[in-house]
Amino acid sequence: MTPRLDEIWVYLSATPLLGLTLTLLAYQAAFLAYRRAGFHPLANPVLLAVAMLAGVLLLTGMPYQTYFDGAQFVHFLLGPATVALAIPLYAQWPRLKAMAAPLGIALVAGSLTASLSAWGIGALLGASRESLMSLAPKSVTTPIAMAVAERLGGLPSLTAVLVISTGILGAIGARYLYRWLRIDDPAVRGFAIGLASHGIGTARAFQIGEQAGAFAALAMGLNGLVTALSLPWIMPWMERLFGR
Repeated sequence: MTPRLDEIWVYLSATPLLGLTLTLLAYQAAFLAYRRAGFHPLANPVLLAVAMLAGVLLLTGMPYQTYFDGAQFVHFLLGPATVALAIPLYAQWPRLKAMAAPLGIALVAGSLTASLSAWGIGALLGASRESLMSLAPKSVTTPIAMAVAERLGGLPSLTAVLVISTGILGAIGARYLYRWLRIDDPAVRGFAIGLASHGIGTARAFQIGEQAGAFAALAMGLNGLVTALSLPWIMPWMERLFGR
């Protein structure tokens, strides 16, 4: 930066709203790119926004904590936004009741598969215990995943990166996987992506339709609950069983 621009940046970086402004601008730009790409999953706006923000932080040398101090209002809004997902969920209540049994089976099977497969692949590749415990809750929403990882002895910061990566990959690849498996039911599509790819997948499901979004929201919430309750006693058992 030139001396004059450097002085301006120092002033702006001390402004609490800078992080919030950067976040909103990055996502708006990413969403415009996503729309111009015809909503192609490879142009996922979360992925593009994260890349933009990471580039800004690297180029300016802004510490992450400084950025987050300004952007934490967006983080706060995650709570109300999650609660608001109950509205479309309520609209799908008759079908939810009719599909309660298969959804329950899919929930348990999907939750265990997501956690144990990640742990197993990491163990085969020689990952450390901290990395394995950070991997296990990768398919649940970030706050729950970080809390579970910390309780298991993992690294919450690593878990956050893995959760975001999982969500982005799920949102990008779901369309092709559904097409290959010939899955057309929006409820099935939504529940699967919400179970595997949490909030980012749920956002993608709402682009498919309200029914897909509602079932994705249900899967995201229930998977967080099941994972938080089951992993603290499953992981020690897995370690004893496989000598990790």
